[in-house]
Amino acid sequence: MKLRSAVETAAPRRWTAPAPTVPRHDQPVEETTLERILQETTAVDHRLEGMDTVITSLTKETKYMRLDIVGFQSRVIGLEHRMTNMEDHIHTVQDRDQDQDLLYLRSKLTDLEDRTHRVNVRFFRLIKHTEGTDTPSFLRAVLPKLTDLTFDPPLEFQRAHQLGLKRQDGISRPV
Repeated sequence: MKLRSAVETAAPRRWTAPAPTVPRHDQPVEETTLERILQETTAVDHRLEGMDTVITSLTKETKYMRLDIVGFQSRVIGLEHRMTNMEDHIHTVQDRDQDQDLLYLRSKLTDLEDRTHRVNVRFFRLIKHTEGTDTPSFLRAVLPKLTDLTFDPPLEFQRAHQLGLKRQDGISRPV
């Protein structure tokens, strides 16, 4: 196991550039100073080239992002248009359903009102199957005989039918 020295384990220090030595007018410029300036200028130039590459890459990415955003905008506009059409269609269907419900309820109301205005007469204990298939005609013929009355004008029936479920005890249903 290798032991580290105190210098190696110390927190890394931030690099700072050495203070430039600027020659005065009367001093000649040393060749090593010129070489060092050239090296530093070259290093700065390399860093700038790296930054140019990064900036170019970022510019390309920004361009692609703009294209993606334009594509998303057109898709969102299309979706909004489709959603508006669907909402209109839903409202149309709802209106049509409400109109159908209203028509049904009006016809039901008319039917119920008609039923309340009818004069209903029930006949019990008629012999089973004597009326045949035409119950209104049977009643028009039988009622004057049973009541010993003459009807002028003749009786008129809107409806005539048996009521209720078939009975199991054999008694005929009322008409």
